[in-house]
Order: sequence, then structure tokens, then C-alpha cells
Amino acid sequence: MTSFKDLNDFPEDLRDLIPKRFDVIGDVAVVSIPPELVDHKFSVAEYVASRRGNIRGVLNKVTKLEGDHRVAGFELLLGDSSLTTHTEFGMLYKMDLKDVFFNGRLAFERKRVSSQVQQGEDVLVPFCGVGPFAIPAAAKGAKVVALEKNPAACKWLGENIKLNHVGDNISPVLADASFIENMLDAKFDRVIIPTPYGMDRFLEDVLPLVRSGGYLHFCTFKTREQIEGLMGKYSDMGLNVISHRRCGNVAPGVSRWVFDMVKV
Repeated sequence: MTSFKDLNDFPEDLRDLIPKRFDVIGDVAVVSIPPELVDHKFSVAEYVASRRGNIRGVLNKVTKLEGDHRVAGFELLLGDSSLTTHTEFGMLYKMDLKDVFFNGRLAFERKRVSSQVQQGEDVLVPFCGVGPFAIPAAAKGAKVVALEKNPAACKWLGENIKLNHVGDNISPVLADASFIENMLDAKFDRVIIPTPYGMDRFLEDVLPLVRSGGYLHFCTFKTREQIEGLMGKYSDMGLNVISHRRCGNVAPGVSRWVFDMVKV
């Protein structure tokens, strides 16, 4: 494979295919290299790493999120490990990116939600991953129950609880969303649901666990045309929609939407 040190060293017909945008999680860049550049993927990784001074490793995303644990397939093109520690608004998240799901683009959304958490609240966070929604809530003084079914993510969640010194305020549980059937006697002031694609049904399942007047932050994947209908559906479920906002596109015409709601 030919090595190129600069963008202009790549063949002219390939330059437009080189990823101009990529995610950086900790000190690892995550890119999706198109098939046309497979013979130059290591050079692309070197080029990506040169764009920012803190990049130690480069991962190429070779499959989309798949499996029960919602983990993509990656190949390591640069560096010696996919292990990294990501800093976000003062919180630390250690993880192995090959084993867990982490979306660095939701940093503002996580900050926005955690800013609403009040000290002493009982908070439930299903699908919590390595803790980017759960740990800030615990740091605000809430009592958090964090559910995660991926054993690797739950392991890093435990590490991150220690890293951020919130062990007194958070209870990690290795379990999938069906675990709430064992929690029907519990009541929460707030539920933060970073819902995976296709899991909208979970909203109805979790409602019995929310106190009257309690808050829900619910993520769903929809087209803009579907939003008005959702507003009516949530109202019929006994939820008052305070606000809703779009948090990026995930497919042509389909966006991630977050609803802030109160249980009537």
C-alpha cells in the first residue's frame, strides 16, 4: 500500500473521498473510510491523525451498530489500542471503543439534560452505556439507578463511577430494559432514556415507574413529518411535552429527536 504524507499526495481522483469529518473520542479518531480508499487506508489514518495534535489512534468503522450490545465493527489503523479516556464537561469516561457504544456528538445534549437534575432526585437511566448520562446526574447529587446489558460497557461504567467519585450516588445494574419488570415498586423523579433505534416501546414500559409530576427525557428516531403525531400520542399517554429538539441526522430524512416531558 502506498503511503502519502499530505492530502495533495493522494491521487487527485481520490481526494474528495477522504473523510473530512470524524469523531474524536478521548485520543482516538473514529472514521468511516469508503471502499475506494481501502488500498490507502493506513495513509488516510495518518492524514486524519495529523489534523489534530491529540490523536493517538485511528479506528475505521467497518460495520454499523449491530447485535444486542449495539456495538459497531472497527479495525485499528493507527496506534496500539482502542482503549481511551474521554473528557466531557469535567467528567472522565474510560472505555475500549471496540467493545462499547459511545456517541461523542451528544455531549451538549448530555450537559443540557444533566443541568436539569436536582439534588436528591431518584433517577433511572436505562441503556446507560459507560455512564455519560448517569454519572453527571449522580454528580449533581441525584440517586441514580443505571441499567446496561453489555457486560463490557457495564465494566467500564463501574470504572467510571470510581474515576468520577460518584459511588455513593449510583447503582449500576447489569441488565437489559426488561429488568424494570422487577422494579414496579420503585418510583423515580426523572427517567433519562437514550433509547436505541427501534426501542420506542420502552416508553410505555417505563411510565409506571415515574412519579406524577416526574420528568422524562426520551430519545426517538423519526422524520420531521412524524413529530406532530408523536406529540398527540404522548399527550394521550398522560405526558405533557415541555420541549422537543432535533439532535442530528442518522439517515436520509431521519433524525434523532429528544423530548422533555412531565408525567401528568
